Amino acid sequence: MPNQIWLSQLQKHRAIAVIRAPKMEWGREMAMAVASGGMQLIEITWNSDRAGELISQLRWELPGCIIGTGTLFNVQQLEEAIASGAQFLFTPHVDSAMIQAAQEKHVPIIPGGLTPTEIVTAWSQGASCVKVFPVQALGGADYIKSLQGPLGEIPLIPTGGVTVENAKEFLQAGAIAVGLSGELFPKKLVSEGNWEAIATKARKLMQQLG
Repeated sequence: MPNQIWLSQLQKHRAIAVIRAPKMEWGREMAMAVASGGMQLIEITWNSDRAGELISQLRWELPGCIIGTGTLFNVQQLEEAIASGAQFLFTPHVDSAMIQAAQEKHVPIIPGGLTPTEIVTAWSQGASCVKVFPVQALGGADYIKSLQGPLGEIPLIPTGGVTVENAKEFLQAGAIAVGLSGELFPKKLVSEGNWEAIATKARKLMQQLG
């Protein structure tokens, strides 16, 4: 998927559900729940149980969604993720070899950066956009807003501290989209298998951002 198409999908859907699943079956149910709540951008972290298998399965089961991965640390993991069908790639850090490998395969990569130097470095090396993590540690939406002056042309996706309630503030501050993990998938709801409650959270989030 070319970067321009990816960016247009981010502008359209505005929120990414980040699934870190200790059991593959839970991961599938989590994805189904947020999809039924109207979310179409779903990230399966690479440290989830049988992540590659789960991504392949969700690509088939949720054809209307865009399924990607995250928490990729090296080129080998990145290539395995692409082979399993991942449509976008998040990394916690800026790694030029990984950015180059993703570009060669025409899969959007979103490296993680926090400081202006890291954000600009990732962007100048060919990142499709940059994940700002953990954004809450530097002031949340106010930090995104303060980056807009000098770095306004770089699309930013804040994660780490984004909630159903404050997600809209990040978009108003200039973020292209937001990523939510624990806020969408509280451990208690997951362990109880309360998928309907998770679907309701996803629905509420999409209504807030609509």
